[in-house]
Amino acid sequence: MSFTIAIIGRPNVGKSTLFNRLVGQKLALVDDLPGVTRDRREGEARLGDLEFTIIDTAGLDEGAKGSLTARMQEQTEAAIAQADALFFVIDARIGLTPTDRAFADFARKANKPVLLVANKSEGKHGDAGAMESFALGLGDPIQVSAEHGEGMGELYDELAKLMPAPVDEDEAEDDEPLSEEEAATRPIRVAIVGRPNAGKSTMINHLLGEERLLTSPEAGTTRDSIAVEINWKGREFRVFDTAGLRRRSRIEEKLEKLSVADALRAVRFAEVVVMMMDAQNRFEEQDLRIADLIEREGRAVVLAVNKWDLMETKGGGAISTLRRDADHWLPQVKGVPIVAVSGLMGEGIDRLMQAIQDAYALWNKRVSTAALNRWFEEAVQANPPPAVSGRRLKLNYITQTKARPPSFVLFCSRADAVPQSYLRYLINSMREAFDLPGTPVRITLREKANPFAHKRKRPS
Repeated sequence: MSFTIAIIGRPNVGKSTLFNRLVGQKLALVDDLPGVTRDRREGEARLGDLEFTIIDTAGLDEGAKGSLTARMQEQTEAAIAQADALFFVIDARIGLTPTDRAFADFARKANKPVLLVANKSEGKHGDAGAMESFALGLGDPIQVSAEHGEGMGELYDELAKLMPAPVDEDEAEDDEPLSEEEAATRPIRVAIVGRPNAGKSTMINHLLGEERLLTSPEAGTTRDSIAVEINWKGREFRVFDTAGLRRRSRIEEKLEKLSVADALRAVRFAEVVVMMMDAQNRFEEQDLRIADLIEREGRAVVLAVNKWDLMETKGGGAISTLRRDADHWLPQVKGVPIVAVSGLMGEGIDRLMQAIQDAYALWNKRVSTAALNRWFEEAVQANPPPAVSGRRLKLNYITQTKARPPSFVLFCSRADAVPQSYLRYLINSMREAFDLPGTPVRITLREKANPFAHKRKRPS
């Protein structure tokens, strides 16, 4: 049975740094600015032979009812309710503050085991603050430095007393390779990206059926890329909510740069990327930049036009216009699935989830070599490659090297002379012939070896 621990404390005491240390990756954004973490983030942690689930939370702080700060605290309370034990973190260099004392009472009322963690205790700077923390009545403080990895042994000793005994590896089930059927049913990794305030978090909350992610009319509410598990009609998805992507010239603050980098990392990790646009401001320049980024990363892509409930015209004519606009503005992913949705009202959710599964299937598609070369011969005959510098290009044959995305190698006589326009023709023809709408297609040119190249020329 999984053991879950929530890291709580006031803002800027190093909770996210401790979270990153325990999961062994820099998953949570870290900055000197207080209040960086807003949504709760889960990860699989390991400390020695102890394995457990760790939850990073927003800093406990007081705020007016209904405010963003108050809803951040509600996220923290939900994490506490989910946890089996708590890490109450203080800043040992600063010592106790009135906020620490107030929320120590909050932690005690949770009626769960609490480990008092005096962070930033490197050197001798944290000794005084650690001694002060005895006044909280939460037991002996464990002095650590999450940034430098100091004190992890002491933390292990105290945590081991709370957790159930680890399962003996000899008694555990063997890790057998996944069968094809199991691989086909594993969670699809999906990243939701778009400009700020496009409704990404609202959409995911509707999929989950709960207010799991913070939402606000204010742009830039989401900072970290938060992963959530979703089961939709028996199919598992791991969905990443990301920070809004603005134009690079408008990104000035260091924290926003970190958020954008985290969002781009989520795109690279994903298998399907849902690019979300505002129905009333669609296909703006930044939308096109984001779509181009997704295509260059080689991810399957689905366009979701959100806030469709606010549109005055919603009939088939409006959908046809969306289709024409998508093909016009995004020729590099011609035929990309486009779905009109409303994350707030739940409209179009079924169509969106089906489009994600269809895009994922195309992204994994393989074409037989025989069918591929039959198409290739017909395509070349219908539109032969142009002569370059008075010399005819010779295209020999094509083969698929991999899927995810579909990638092909074209053997030819002069790879550097094949025009990009002719490659686009081949890609568009391939999309139609093998039903590959929207998914990125890669064609790499390779020169066929000349069997006579090693022979010397006859002397004249």
